[in-house]
Amino acid sequence: MVQHPQGFRSISSQLLVWIAGLFLGIGIWGLPTNLAVALAPSQQPPETIAIQLGTAAGELKFQPDQLVFTAGHRYKLVMNNPSDQKHYFTAKDFADTIWSQKVEAAGVEVKGAIHEIELKPEARAEWFFVPQKPGTYELHCSITGHAEAGMVGTITVLE
Repeated sequence: MVQHPQGFRSISSQLLVWIAGLFLGIGIWGLPTNLAVALAPSQQPPETIAIQLGTAAGELKFQPDQLVFTAGHRYKLVMNNPSDQKHYFTAKDFADTIWSQKVEAAGVEVKGAIHEIELKPEARAEWFFVPQKPGTYELHCSITGHAEAGMVGTITVLE
C-alpha cells in the first residue's frame, strides 16, 4: 500500500472537483459560471454593432459617430454604405491595437492586419475583431474633403 503525504488526497480531490467545475460550468472558487466567458475570445459569439458610412441623402457622416467596445470581447462590426459614393472606415491607431479575425464582404473573407476598409456605394462588410488596448481612437473617412465635411468619429475601448 502506498502512503501519501498528509493532505495529498484532499488536494487531489479538490483539483478533480475544480476540473469538473470547469467542464460543467458550475464555477468553483470564484471562476466564471458562464461557459462562454471561459472560451477564448475568438470562439465567443460576437456582439454585433452596426455603422453606416454616409447616408442615402448624400450626407458625409458616420452613423453612429461614436463606437464603444470593451477590451477582450469579440465584435462583429457591420458596415453599410447607403450612399452613391465610396467611403473609407479609417482608424489606424485603433486597428493597430486589436486582433482582427477577419473581414467578410461579397462572399470574400480577408484575414490578417486590417487598417482601412473601403466601402463602395451600396456595399456592406462585416469586420470580426477583439479589441486589446483601452483608449480613445480617431475614426475618419480618408477621401479628400470627407473628414473636413464632418465624416469623423471616435472609437472608445473600455477595460
